[in-house]
Amino acid sequence: MAALLTNPGKVIDPSTGFTKLDLARYYAAAARWMLPHLAGRHAYVKRAPEGLEGRVFFQQHPEGVTGFRATDAALWPGHEPAFAFETAEDVLSAVQLGTIEIHTWNSTAAAIARPDFFLLDLDPGEGIAWPQLQEAAMLVRGTLRQLGLDGWLKTTGGKGLHIVVPIVPDHDYPTVKGFSYAVVQLLVRTLPERFVARSGPRNRVGRIFIDYLRNGQSQSTVAPLSARARPGIGVAMPVTWRELPKLDRPDPWNIATALERLDGQKRDPWGPYFRTRFSLGGPIAALDSRPLR
Repeated sequence: MAALLTNPGKVIDPSTGFTKLDLARYYAAAARWMLPHLAGRHAYVKRAPEGLEGRVFFQQHPEGVTGFRATDAALWPGHEPAFAFETAEDVLSAVQLGTIEIHTWNSTAAAIARPDFFLLDLDPGEGIAWPQLQEAAMLVRGTLRQLGLDGWLKTTGGKGLHIVVPIVPDHDYPTVKGFSYAVVQLLVRTLPERFVARSGPRNRVGRIFIDYLRNGQSQSTVAPLSARARPGIGVAMPVTWRELPKLDRPDPWNIATALERLDGQKRDPWGPYFRTRFSLGGPIAALDSRPLR
């Protein structure tokens, strides 16, 4: 693999000593589990060609950079194509070009204007301990289940958690975003001492901000199994709900420890995620939600 990379020994994270080759090895192992979350989706990347001590930037379009695959331009009229990841080679080519993170849209090319999942991002404020976040995730899941839905859980490689709900792609982005906002408002009304819907550090002191804004069209979410472009090179790791109580911190994996996990992984922790799609018709009516642009 080192032969496929220029400067494989380049240190990309001085805090750990992780190199470009370390990142490539991780993605080579993760590709089997990661590609189903990437294929057919518009993707954005976060690049750090000189490592984390150099310029780190978010990029939505591969225009002007050779070595990346692009999406079909017809899928996003009026815009340059986004990045596309269909093979393990696509991911490794991105690493060669300084990519660390990969983010995706909530929809696929099969129905680009209609998302097939929505996401609730639990972002703890100052004073929130990890056990409180674990409990909050369970409360959110309980609320989803009351609505006839369920969510799949992933760590973010940082201090938060993501809950991803697979849905039938029957509704446009404004409708799905409006529904996700209604779910958040329900949680805030029910448990105002725990949850808040307003961003900003002052608003979330002692509470958990539930971010629904990633559910808008052309917004993106860090892909499951993506590395994170921050010191430590954590990983956004899919986990089971049974694993949640056993985790001793919100960010237990980096690209080295995640590699150890994947080496022994025989089943996808998200199990039937790709075979499950919930209809939003009933839940939308139950919450009387309105489209959000």
